[in-house]
Amino acid sequence: MRGARAAALGNASVALDGDAWAVANNPAGLGSLARPTVGFYAQNRYFSAALNVVAAVVALPLGSPRGPETVAEEPGAAPVAAPAGAPAAGWARRGVVAFEAQRFGGQLYNETRVGLGYGYRLGQISVGGRLEMLQISIEGLGSRRVALASLGGQIEVLPGKLTLGVHGYNLGQARLASYQDERVPTVLRAGLAYRPTAQVLLALETEKDVERPANFKAGVEYRPVGALAARVGVASLNEEVSAGIGVRLRDFGLDYAAAFQSVLGFSQHLSVTKTWGPKK
Repeated sequence: MRGARAAALGNASVALDGDAWAVANNPAGLGSLARPTVGFYAQNRYFSAALNVVAAVVALPLGSPRGPETVAEEPGAAPVAAPAGAPAAGWARRGVVAFEAQRFGGQLYNETRVGLGYGYRLGQISVGGRLEMLQISIEGLGSRRVALASLGGQIEVLPGKLTLGVHGYNLGQARLASYQDERVPTVLRAGLAYRPTAQVLLALETEKDVERPANFKAGVEYRPVGALAARVGVASLNEEVSAGIGVRLRDFGLDYAAAFQSVLGFSQHLSVTKTWGPKK
């Protein structure tokens, strides 16, 4: 998962939309992105430089906007009703394309991902996919590259209130090496995002690596005002709790999260985004 907002919510992100980091979390969520966005993300796990993650994303809506009855003014904000008689506004008519580059690790071991994602929204349904090139490098043993494909979908069960999201990562079960039939993990996720009020978001998710036990994740986001958000989350498999804040200042967004695991300690997450162009 990418983005400090998702990290603060325990990475329960499969049903979140309108966020450029959806290119990694669930590309279907890109379909609700209304404006061009660039972003940078950094993660430090357990104060070890060998476990650092850095990523950058560029997301570009294609075509003129298609008009929904409700739109979100800022990424992650609650949808608000469009004024009566207002012109059509909302998500991009031809969908949203996004490019992401990400690197994990240090000199001895590292992973580099370069991915191209696309999300399209039509009414209450969004679909998306991502093609990714993964390179794994181990000092003294060389590198190996594989191509991965992921698919996702979202549906607003109750418009503006309840969203169901599903996502499958590495559906082709790409093989890394013939020795012991080593493969990149295939991960299936399903979850809900529920807004009981305009200020509160509840996120629930189940994640299942096909070779590991299921991971149950949950998060709560509270926005006392549109420009400020407070978040908490929990994940069952690694017994991790998290918390964070988000700030929106005009076209800039800043999100921070800290997570704690009882054995390994703290992780920190920081993401910065910039949007441009007229609000649609």
